[in-house]
Amino acid sequence: MSLKIEKFEDLLVWQEAMDLAEKIYIFFKENSDFGFRNQIQRAVVSIPSNIAEGFDWQTNKEYMQFLYIAKGSCSEVRTQLYLAKRFKFILS
Repeated sequence: MSLKIEKFEDLLVWQEAMDLAEKIYIFFKENSDFGFRNQIQRAVVSIPSNIAEGFDWQTNKEYMQFLYIAKGSCSEVRTQLYLAKRFKFILS
């Protein structure tokens, strides 16, 4: 059975990025450090947003550029999670 990808919502990577964004928003919802909370939320929202935007561009080259931007946002979120652990926002 072959699944045809017709829209970005069909992409598993987009679905997982949406799940991650939801988890980050919920986890840091009560964080009192507004600057940190805002930055990690903006970065995590950028991931599925760039996957979606790139999907609707006309060429694979343009799509790949948006995927690289999404990958960069993933690195930003990972770094912020390391900082959250150092700042004791995450206790494990």
